[in-house]
Amino acid sequence: MGRFAIRHWTAILVISVVAAWAIFYLPGTPSYAVYQMKHAIDARDGATAATYVNFPSVVRNAGYEMVQQRTDAGNVLEQMVGKGAVDMFAQPVAAMVDTWTQRQVDNGAKNVQMPGWAVLASIAMIHRNGDNAYTHFTDPRGRVWDVRMKRDSVSGRWQVIEIKHIEQMIQQLESENGGARAIVPPPP
Repeated sequence: MGRFAIRHWTAILVISVVAAWAIFYLPGTPSYAVYQMKHAIDARDGATAATYVNFPSVVRNAGYEMVQQRTDAGNVLEQMVGKGAVDMFAQPVAAMVDTWTQRQVDNGAKNVQMPGWAVLASIAMIHRNGDNAYTHFTDPRGRVWDVRMKRDSVSGRWQVIEIKHIEQMIQQLESENGGARAIVPPPP
């Protein structure tokens, strides 16, 4: 073993560095969180997949975005009322979306699947700044994906906190489902 190590010390060093990186650094990255979420979805494990999404934050940010799009930039009162309504309903709607999403993942629904190319694109295009990360790309269907992630201060787990252009995705899902509102979950 001694001669082997002496003759192949460079290869052993490279393998050791790569192994240390994979064990100690990689699991703490947003890219690994995206991979783990896809793995949970593919395994039809809705509970695990849901841990990678901060549903109250996603719902609140989507609501704010929709209020902003529907109100005049100059009508501050209308925006305040709209944002107040979003704040009031964000938690119960987030709980419904969380439950619905877990059920969809557990049942293997197509509308919650993550294609491999999407995972690769999001990982390749991910930008990290401390405990925040985002990815921005356009899929083959022309949908713009602008996803923001944040490391949870308690668990240390990376979670999706915002998905921009959510209304565009809702409209596309509706058109794919013959006008049915597929993204809005039915009450439990």
